[in-house]
Amino acid sequence: MKDVVLLAVSKTPAWEFAQKIKSYIKNVNERDVQLHNLEMKVFGDKEILPHDPENIRKKNVYFIQSSNKNPNDWLAEIIFVKNLCLKADVNSISLVLPYLRYARQDRKHMSRVPISTLAVADSISGGVKRIITMDLHSPQIENAYPANVPLDNLQSFPELVKYLTKNYSSYFENLVIASPDIGGAGRANSLSKRLIKGEINYNPDKPNYTLAIMSKIRDKAGNIESMSLIGDVDKKNVLLVDDIIDSGGSAIKASEILKKNGASGLLYYATHGLFTEGTDKILKAYDVVMTSNTHYAPKKNKDNGIKVIDMAPTFAESIYRAHEGLSVSKLFD
Repeated sequence: MKDVVLLAVSKTPAWEFAQKIKSYIKNVNERDVQLHNLEMKVFGDKEILPHDPENIRKKNVYFIQSSNKNPNDWLAEIIFVKNLCLKADVNSISLVLPYLRYARQDRKHMSRVPISTLAVADSISGGVKRIITMDLHSPQIENAYPANVPLDNLQSFPELVKYLTKNYSSYFENLVIASPDIGGAGRANSLSKRLIKGEINYNPDKPNYTLAIMSKIRDKAGNIESMSLIGDVDKKNVLLVDDIIDSGGSAIKASEILKKNGASGLLYYATHGLFTEGTDKILKAYDVVMTSNTHYAPKKNKDNGIKVIDMAPTFAESIYRAHEGLSVSKLFD
């Protein structure tokens, strides 16, 4: 894989993520890949100019982008770096976007608004070989991308199950997997099956863990008018699982209802940890709060209660498999 170049901006979460990917491919797959520091010049009027000081001609480039910035800057950087690579005559350019921004705006909910998910797909997919992301908000988002641009929607659950088994297996007894809304029921069921397969004494005939669903009604974006519980959680441990935690309002409201209905232990996991209103309230609502490093980057001396699960190995293995022509989906069988 000497023709592979990982490209990331230093002093951003993406740089550390890229370093982990490089180390994994070296140590596990026994292959060398290059890692280039992408310089990002910012002018006085806030226009940006990306620059790779090293030669990338005829290389297979994987641009690893950090979502820990203004979403519009995130999009502009992708467009400009893609252009940089194509003008530099690379063999291919692939986008590694651990958290795909604008993924929640995947349909029109009122007149005269854009389908932003589709607009982003149109903007970033031209000339790209593939896009690698994780836990899309809706699986059908893949349909927004052209057929000749594969979109690998990786799953975080294998790493989550490893982490839970190692650190919180005591919660597995009388465990209920819960979704914060009806749309996430499939996600909860998928995790239930994955947990059983991850058990040390795996029994294929064992029934799935019990499921519960929080049914919620919003009166406006970001505000919950009402929420109710579907399922039995009395004297049971509950793991609430979601793809994104934004303000945390849904998760906090769910914890109140779960406790009122007799839940004994509460765990919470969301792949993409935005925490736009901080972490204090969500930490008080659950015994354990978990997220991944697809977006969340802990601040020094803060947020120490949030458990962060590293997804770099999953991305590294998918990059290796994609480049070698191996199956990526086999990672999640």
